Amino acid sequence: MTDIETRTTHWNGRYRGNAPESLSWFEAAPEISLSLIQRAVGPSWSVLDVGGGASRLPDALLDAGHDDITVLDLSGEALSRSRARLGARADKVNWIVGDVTTWEPARKYDLWHDRAVFHFLTERADREAYAATMCKAMKRGGTAIIMTFAEDGPEKCSGLPVRRYSSDDLTREITSLLHGNLGVGETGRFTHVTPTGGEQRFQYCVFHCMNPSEG
Repeated sequence: MTDIETRTTHWNGRYRGNAPESLSWFEAAPEISLSLIQRAVGPSWSVLDVGGGASRLPDALLDAGHDDITVLDLSGEALSRSRARLGARADKVNWIVGDVTTWEPARKYDLWHDRAVFHFLTERADREAYAATMCKAMKRGGTAIIMTFAEDGPEKCSGLPVRRYSSDDLTREITSLLHGNLGVGETGRFTHVTPTGGEQRFQYCVFHCMNPSEG
């Protein structure tokens, strides 16, 4: 199997064998993500949720009046769970099955949101591919919100190794990958409480894209 096939098989298996509400990353209400998004863009602006899986973020965005929402995830099983949960409202969301390291966006977005992907990219080549996709997908002047496990967060998730970051570490990494072609806005930390009561430390950074290649 290729690396992408291995990742796809892993995540499809995780969602196929478990209720989303039982998985460690589950949030009943994605309050931090929603707050950061609403501070950055209005309801009519386009939002791309990278690695959205079976997250409740599309539900929250629809409830808040957003009408241009795209969810990208390599697990078709996860997206099927979200579509089933949303019912008729699922048609208001654009669902894309794809790996962010190889996906070719057909349009550009005002906001890029990632709570689940970047810390799993332990190889430099995958992080470079992620950054290349981000450049293609974001409008000039757009906003990127990237969350990862903090420096004191878990060393593994779902049995896979992760890279942990402080906000300064992530700022340096993203700045390096995008060759300084962004500005850094708000940063912060938060604690996610898992469905079993465990605590996971996260950090987030908000970046402002200055990509001159916008079409």
